[in-house]
Amino acid sequence: MDKKDVADKITSVGIIPVVRASSAQQALLAVDAICAGGIPIVEITMTVPGAIEIIREVARTRGSKVLVGAGTVLDADTAERCIAVGAEFIVSPGLKVKTIEFAAKAQILMMAGALTPTEVITAWEAGSDFVKVFPCGQVGGASYIKALKGPLPQVPLVPTGGVNIQTASEFIEAGAAALGVGGELVQAAALKAGKPEVITEAARKFVAVVLAARAKQSVPA
Repeated sequence: MDKKDVADKITSVGIIPVVRASSAQQALLAVDAICAGGIPIVEITMTVPGAIEIIREVARTRGSKVLVGAGTVLDADTAERCIAVGAEFIVSPGLKVKTIEFAAKAQILMMAGALTPTEVITAWEAGSDFVKVFPCGQVGGASYIKALKGPLPQVPLVPTGGVNIQTASEFIEAGAAALGVGGELVQAAALKAGKPEVITEAARKFVAVVLAARAKQSVPA
């Protein structure tokens, strides 16, 4: 899948589940549960033990069903290793121009982290395809996304942090291109208890909320 197709899929689905787990087994359980709930996208963070091998496994065995990306990527070297095993998008919690430039050269979708307007502009001008606004919940949530979209309507923003089933609709209505959702979707307790159905049900709820919010946007005032 080329970068444009990846971007289109992320925008279309509107949800990027962030997988943090204590083992490879739990991470793979989460991936399958997310997909069963109707979200064909996963972000495997580098904080998961053996994250790069998990990305390789997901790309190899589930690549036709799920778009797999690498999260918490802090430098270009890590981005390169992730891309080599099949990551189709790279996500960083912060702004590092060298990583953005590397992803652009590799023709892989980049989602750099930013918080302030200056950081958002810097990430966008450096070539980040989306800009992850993190930690969004701590600086105003949906109202902050709306404030950023005023002067920066051309930048696709992905709020992460503070996104849950109660706030998801607000973020979409505020102009978010997609939502980064971590523990509110990929629940640690469900993984620990071996109950993927809890994650699957949560995924279904997020899909329904995003669809409803987008439908509301499309209705003329």
